[in-house]
Amino acid sequence: MSALDLARWQFGITTVYHFLFVPITLGTSFLVAIMQTAWVRTGDDAWLRLTKFFGKIFLINFAMGVVTGIVQEFQFGMNWSEYSRFVGDIFGAPLAVEGLLAFFLESTFLGLWIFGWDRLPKKLHLATIWLAAVGTTFSAYFILAANAFMQHPVGFTINPETHRAEMTDFFQVLTQNTAVIAYLHTMASAFLVSGTLVAAVSAFLMMKGKDAVVMRKTLSMGAVVVLIAGVAVSLTGDMDSKIMVKQQPMKMAAAEALYNTESGAGFSVFSIGTLDGEQETFAIKVPKLLSYLATGDVNGEVKGINDLEAEYTKTYASTGLSGTQFMPNIPIAYWSFRFMIGLGMIAVLWALWMLWSMRGGREPKGKLAYRTATWMTLLPLFGISFGWMFTEFGRQPWIVFGQMTTASAVSPTVTSLDVIISMVLFTVLYGVLAVIEVGLLLKTINQGLPEVSSDDVKVVGDNQPLTFAY
Repeated sequence: MSALDLARWQFGITTVYHFLFVPITLGTSFLVAIMQTAWVRTGDDAWLRLTKFFGKIFLINFAMGVVTGIVQEFQFGMNWSEYSRFVGDIFGAPLAVEGLLAFFLESTFLGLWIFGWDRLPKKLHLATIWLAAVGTTFSAYFILAANAFMQHPVGFTINPETHRAEMTDFFQVLTQNTAVIAYLHTMASAFLVSGTLVAAVSAFLMMKGKDAVVMRKTLSMGAVVVLIAGVAVSLTGDMDSKIMVKQQPMKMAAAEALYNTESGAGFSVFSIGTLDGEQETFAIKVPKLLSYLATGDVNGEVKGINDLEAEYTKTYASTGLSGTQFMPNIPIAYWSFRFMIGLGMIAVLWALWMLWSMRGGREPKGKLAYRTATWMTLLPLFGISFGWMFTEFGRQPWIVFGQMTTASAVSPTVTSLDVIISMVLFTVLYGVLAVIEVGLLLKTINQGLPEVSSDDVKVVGDNQPLTFAY
């Protein structure tokens, strides 16, 4: 394999691995803050125990997210130096703000939350977890704004002497509709994942007979969050698709395996294409649904892959990209899009089942409920991962849409051996971290809720040393 292929594999593997922790952190931080708020407002120690329990799960996940995220930035310099040279002035700005402002905010207040249980007044301590949660959303926004520039570059000009992209409007980079909608969609998806996590863990412990009365609170809470998030994901996804059609029509065409331009295009539920991925041979479709989703009009025109390929070939013929294939890998784009939707829908249906099972004071029972609770968290988590696969694969061959191809972004001096060595090291490291992460989470969950009360977190004097609350 070439250095380019290996670099793409490495970045893809490390990114997917890192993003397994991101949505859990984004959503769970707020859910833990809500649990602690319930304790402060009601004085019910059950909410304190739940805060401590899910807070520990959140902290384990947060630590793993930080460790795995650092690797991402190293790769821009190691394997993608040409990309960094071309757009570093723009791409680096929101990432710098994220590190200096957002990550500083969340890490500082998270530290105060961890060590401040018996040092800070209740309400002030509660404020620290809310500020930490807000910090995570700031981090997400700045990172998504950087990614949105890759999807739809704005607020820049190309310097004819250096042949580099230079920023002209930082505000436009941060506030373009691609970034805003991506942020809203990602946050909704994060709450879908974290709500499922809280509900699934609660259901698991209830069916093991551990603190069933207390866990019922978070099972209901998590299930309701999943339902609300499911609606939000659908609405923001619809907005995102309409923007995608305008900015990256090839991505939408690939998502639907729509080879020829159609008016009143149907939504493909299932499709089989030729082995080369260049033609559809069989499909099951919902009539006119794609046109409605893409344009808001059941008879709206949706451009097809073949027409867009011809259009891009003509448009970029004078830029040295003659012979470039502008259509992405159709099977990957098509099926990742469906896995994204399908796995999220399963989580919503499961949440509805849990709420139905608890009607009238009942509890979820049976082997099926128990078994689904053990693996349900993975489904929306994989679903959001497939969503990002679709987002990035669907943009190919561009690393910055319309400005720079992925093939031209790789470091010119990096060799296949260099990438293989770093990939092996990262894989070993991530494997070790995965074992530690899973072990800690399973140990925490199997232990159940800690035995704590309000008396355990009373504010003490100034001479009391700081203690780690977990």
